[in-house]
Amino acid sequence: MMSRLRSALVALALGLVAVPALAVQPDEVLKDPAMETRARHISEGLRCLVCQNQSIDDSDAPLAKDLRVLVRERLKEGDSNEQVVDYVVARYGEFVLLRPVFGWHTLLLWLSPLLAVGLGAFGIWRLSRRRAPTKAEGLSEAEAAEVEALLKRP
Repeated sequence: MMSRLRSALVALALGLVAVPALAVQPDEVLKDPAMETRARHISEGLRCLVCQNQSIDDSDAPLAKDLRVLVRERLKEGDSNEQVVDYVVARYGEFVLLRPVFGWHTLLLWLSPLLAVGLGAFGIWRLSRRRAPTKAEGLSEAEAAEVEALLKRP
């Protein structure tokens, strides 16, 4: 029993210590640490077009490797971070960005969570305003007399 518990604790500790492995290969790493840091920063914000939910820094896909190399080449040529991102976006479209830009064409994307919350709040408000069905009132004296007359007919 104690050995199982100890094994579980060791596995948990190793899981907590484990660092996600980056897909950047040693041959891709720039010699200048400052430029490599810039490249990593840019790569974190670019989507792997094959995996679609990973940055190119985390993906092992060949296209992600090509994009990482492209980012480093543009940095070597002297481009700023923004110029590198603009270059990649010009080639692959805005889908390559993990964090979409805020603009008129992405307004629905940014506002849809607020619309969903607003519609939910409106629905809850409407349900709370619903009234219980009113109880039927008794018959008036004239109506009761009419019913009595109808029941006495042959």
